[in-house]
Amino acid sequence: MSEVDYKPSNSATQVTINCITTFSRENWNLRHRFPLHRYILNPVLRQSLDAETSHKLAVKVLKTGLGPRDPCSDDSRLKSEFLGKQISNPIGLAAGFDKDGEAIDGLFNLGFSWVEIGSVTPKPQPGNPRPRVFHLPEDSGLINRYGFPSQGHVSVVARLRARIPAFQQVHDNAALRTDSVLAVNLGKNKDSPADAIDDFISGVRTFGPYSDVLVVNVSSPNTPGLRGLQNRDLLEKLLDGVTKARDELPVSAFTSTRPKLVLKLSPDLDEAQIIDIADVIKKSRIEGVIVSNTTIERPKSLTNPNKVETGGLSGKPVKPYSLKALRTLRSHLPPSIPLIGCGGIFTGADALEYGKAGASLVQVYTGFGYDGVGACRRIKDELTEELKKEGTTWGEVVKKAVDELSLKPEAKTSSSSEVAGEPSLSHLIAEAQDLRVLLDELDGRIENGLPKPST
Repeated sequence: MSEVDYKPSNSATQVTINCITTFSRENWNLRHRFPLHRYILNPVLRQSLDAETSHKLAVKVLKTGLGPRDPCSDDSRLKSEFLGKQISNPIGLAAGFDKDGEAIDGLFNLGFSWVEIGSVTPKPQPGNPRPRVFHLPEDSGLINRYGFPSQGHVSVVARLRARIPAFQQVHDNAALRTDSVLAVNLGKNKDSPADAIDDFISGVRTFGPYSDVLVVNVSSPNTPGLRGLQNRDLLEKLLDGVTKARDELPVSAFTSTRPKLVLKLSPDLDEAQIIDIADVIKKSRIEGVIVSNTTIERPKSLTNPNKVETGGLSGKPVKPYSLKALRTLRSHLPPSIPLIGCGGIFTGADALEYGKAGASLVQVYTGFGYDGVGACRRIKDELTEELKKEGTTWGEVVKKAVDELSLKPEAKTSSSSEVAGEPSLSHLIAEAQDLRVLLDELDGRIENGLPKPST
């Protein structure tokens, strides 16, 4: 069976999907915070199915459109702003869950303000051989080496077009939801040259008219050579290419605008690399940064035997790496460039920690996989309670952090000679020029027989 064209293999699988869909929806509508999904249904699925099959089953359930819905309005304390867009809450879903854009509306129904599909590669590709996803439940972690399995641009963009209602020509956004954002994560085919940027430019041109945000993903550890695009020279070339491609797009007939461009980085960069990248970003027209993707590090605290598997580690173990990278990047970028925090977010307190580090929004991935369909609402409720305790709002937290932690404009300072009371070189040059003017004036008076000016 192809990894690209996954279909339920038999009627039993379809019956399972139908049962889970019906049961989940009824349970959610009765009590959306009920812990059944978190403590019973999800653990049973993890024990019964391998990690990838349970992942695909979840996507199929949400694809039906009959899955659970969050019936609650977001608390006003959660209102957020990103690149001039008003968003109802700061909790988004990271790329990697809905790789081919099959369950966009089902995911928005769970209460996420930002749904990011992908990564999507230009040509269809199967990704790496199975098994390639491994749970680390004792560590609240996950290791994957998917390798960008993708149905390709043609299939995914057709799915995005099919979402557009025929009766309404122009929309406020590509999400088709008030105060929400639809992002497409752009990946690179495994057989493309390591330093080539054509796959990303193709993605901009293909998905630009149908997305609010395009994410340039140069940080997955599972595609050979991809992280090399974070090196300064290659990154400059890449960002120049994708921003030119975006700026050359006609204004979308669908959204009456062009998409924003966001860069997604690795948590494994050292401080010098982050400073280099920040310098490249400041000189580019990239509008935001996601920090971060999965890590190739293996903390000593890991206990599950799957810790030896190759791939990117996500979940709670990646949080310290992501936060450290985010704080470093925040201190080297101006306030005008927002950051999105991603890595190990399971609770409202986790989200708030990212906000206080200078993240304008946050994204969940592994926490959603472990906790199930109620994860987004639970995190929002917990975050609301945290904000109530502190007597503040998400917007105020972010503004304070960004103002305090971002790169400050360089103040004009006096030279050391001026501080010491000695004239600077520029001051001496200016005085010499003034003296020359006076001498020229004196020579002219002498030649004309005029008296010298009094002193």
